[in-house]
Amino acid sequence: MKEVRLENVTKSYDGINLAIPGISLVCPRGEMLALLGPSGCGKSTTLKMIAGIEAISDGAIFFDDMDVSDMDTASRNVAMVFEDYALYPHLSVFDNIAFPLSVRGMPRTDIGERVERVLKLLGLRDISSEKVQQLSGGAQQRVSIGRALVREPDLIMFDEPLSHLDSDQKVQLRTEIKRLQQTSKLTSVLVTHDQNEAISMADRIAVMDKGVLQQVDTPSAIYNCPANIFVASFIGEPPMNLLDAFCSNVSAEPRTHFGTHCDVATGEQVWPQLARRAEGAAIVVGIRPEHVTVNPLQATLVLSGQVHAHEPGGDSDVLTVDTPIGRIVVEAPAPILLVEGDTVQLGLEPEYFHYFCKETGGNLLLETL
Repeated sequence: MKEVRLENVTKSYDGINLAIPGISLVCPRGEMLALLGPSGCGKSTTLKMIAGIEAISDGAIFFDDMDVSDMDTASRNVAMVFEDYALYPHLSVFDNIAFPLSVRGMPRTDIGERVERVLKLLGLRDISSEKVQQLSGGAQQRVSIGRALVREPDLIMFDEPLSHLDSDQKVQLRTEIKRLQQTSKLTSVLVTHDQNEAISMADRIAVMDKGVLQQVDTPSAIYNCPANIFVASFIGEPPMNLLDAFCSNVSAEPRTHFGTHCDVATGEQVWPQLARRAEGAAIVVGIRPEHVTVNPLQATLVLSGQVHAHEPGGDSDVLTVDTPIGRIVVEAPAPILLVEGDTVQLGLEPEYFHYFCKETGGNLLLETL
């Protein structure tokens, strides 16, 4: 397995406009890196440049210390798993997995040994003689993964591998892929628009928007400390609430104001950074739906509001509430016995606030914006 490193890689299709304006990124050896973002953000283009399917316009791509920027896909020794499986329906599971080795002219004994190892690893030995067209979508994708693994690549790349599967198959296969990746210490790059896939499968997530990296970090760090408003609103389901506010320090009493008639004390641990960067300026305060309480017995900031919508969700319900400081989404344990039009009290605690610059979108509590 190899470390993958991109150094200021750009991509232009017309020589003028940059689809990827300059991306620098590292996938450490043996880890899975997820490229996550909405459609058109550049994640698939980045994947194709790493694989050598598309040429880069500038910059460099390294596998360990080897510059592979001008190498073709075959020379890079990468394997890809696509969303549509790309299997040969008339061949058996065994023959589909063996195919990359057969076309290389590898001896049949060696092919058999390698394929057997992969079949055992993926739990496919009992169906190795079946035609792949007879299998479920999840089983076909495992065969596709086996065909990639049998080549013993330096890097394996997953391009939306679960998008065609049912929800139960997705959960099962993403667990299998993660187990496989950790067991085999595969250096892997995953492209997905599904945050649940990225969070559950990847060691690190690179969030992209319009060809630009927004944040690269562990799933927990991205969730708990988003670098900007885009990441805050893209990661999390339901998305983070974003409320207009400003900070002041009247009579040495720091306050966070929501409009002119609602404010709350600003914590001493965050005020020094906010004072340097945002005192008196327009900011955006974010709070996750699960950190808002319904009809609290006690809370630092209590808002009265009217239920706009109620969405039952099994073990938790989602409320959308109109309040004097804006519409707030709440996720709380079910059942919530409220309907549209009901009056409700919401409790907010400043310890769960995230502070963003309204102009730049950057997280005001990070070292750099």
